Amino acid sequence: MSQASIVERITRRRGVRQFVKFGIVGASGFLVNLAVFTLLQRGTALPIWFDFSLAFMIGGVSNYFLNRVWTFKSSAHAGKEGAKFLFVSFLALLVGDVVIWLLETVLQYHRHHTVWFVATLSGMFLNFFVNKYWTFRSVD
Repeated sequence: MSQASIVERITRRRGVRQFVKFGIVGASGFLVNLAVFTLLQRGTALPIWFDFSLAFMIGGVSNYFLNRVWTFKSSAHAGKEGAKFLFVSFLALLVGDVVIWLLETVLQYHRHHTVWFVATLSGMFLNFFVNKYWTFRSVD
């Protein structure tokens, strides 16, 4: 079997396509998150965990709408589904806040954008799998 046919077989799988789309949507939310975080870091004297949390949730709202209409093509009740999505985002946020605490407090690492990046990535897989199998479960 050629490499091309293996790649084609993998990309035809719905879960793989959804993960790729989820990643693209996540990248857009990542950019929203980064922009908001940077503005807050430069424009306020709020603690980093607060800036991270607010930016993370704003990016999460953007991600919900894009995942609903494009990644999972859901037609379920938007309010219930949105509440589930934001709850999962909140869990990923808690993971990220723990990572920030570990890096900044325990390890004394204070490069804020690097800390933000690691904290943001730390919840990515949790976010995808819980959203796929719980939030957007009725789509499959």
